[in-house]
Amino acid sequence: MAAAGAPPVISVHGTRFNAGQWSPQLAALQEDFRVAAVDLPGHGARSAQPWSLNAATEIIASAVDSLDCGPALVVGHSFGGYASLEFARCCPEQLRGLVLAAASASTRGPWATPYRWVAGLAPRIPAGRLARWNDRLLRRLHPPEVVEATVLSGCAFHTLPAAWGEAPGRFDAGAMRHVAAPVLILNGEKDTVFRSGELDFARAHPHARVELIPRAGHLAHFDDPDSFTDAVRRFALQLPARG
Repeated sequence: MAAAGAPPVISVHGTRFNAGQWSPQLAALQEDFRVAAVDLPGHGARSAQPWSLNAATEIIASAVDSLDCGPALVVGHSFGGYASLEFARCCPEQLRGLVLAAASASTRGPWATPYRWVAGLAPRIPAGRLARWNDRLLRRLHPPEVVEATVLSGCAFHTLPAAWGEAPGRFDAGAMRHVAAPVLILNGEKDTVFRSGELDFARAHPHARVELIPRAGHLAHFDDPDSFTDAVRRFALQLPARG
């Protein structure tokens, strides 16, 4: 049962994954918070829905409304973090706090090159083959209780070109000026690519701080679920009261 005054928590997955990636966090947080995880367009239960950042923003907004607890703490991982930044810009009245996990790298200028490269390469390899490689790798690196819900809901490589193709030129530290709520920049210590701009992102917001999960990589929520969950819980409980 959610504690009085605790914010609802909405979790947003990255490209190719789905709401199942948050199963360890949802199980651990639901005693203290109202929680939900979304499937973005083209992913999980919305696999047939075309990707767009506008649709992703609308899905996050609907999830906040569905919990009927007022503005939410939104936790976005990787491209889900960038989608959460767009949600923060479009729907500031629905946001009480933001956790950017593995989403503090610029997608502008030369930093856009990896996104364009992946968006161009992915269609050349059958999506089913990519999914099989991905599932084997997840199961090799992480315990089944951590990744099985993600694997069972399916990995959406067919959506990756559209999603990553929309990223270049859209996000950098300047996007933080559109976030009216406090921000936790939560990165795996070893995620050198997606934490490359963390200090710039933090400096661009008056109420942002950086926290690293030791020895974790890009999938810090899989690498160390307990530490990731603890960081989210502590941040949530420190958020200012509504109003």
